[in-house]
Amino acid sequence: SAIFNFQSLLTVILLLICTCAYIRSLAPSLLDKNKSGLLGIFWKCARIGERKSPYVAVCCVMMAFSILFMQ
Repeated sequence: SAIFNFQSLLTVILLLICTCAYIRSLAPSLLDKNKSGLLGIFWKCARIGERKSPYVAVCCVMMAFSILFMQ
């Protein structure tokens, strides 16, 4: 059902980026061996979370504020 609701889709994408970046910080070998193919999506999400972390953090705070106080 997150596909049909834009805010839910953004929440899922932000959670995926944050989770992949966290997993890569704990165990980099899990994501580094799959840089291509279907599992390469997780490696790409981890790279986005690492390189754009201030922007991702601001988006997470804005999404949390939106979910807590706007709905």
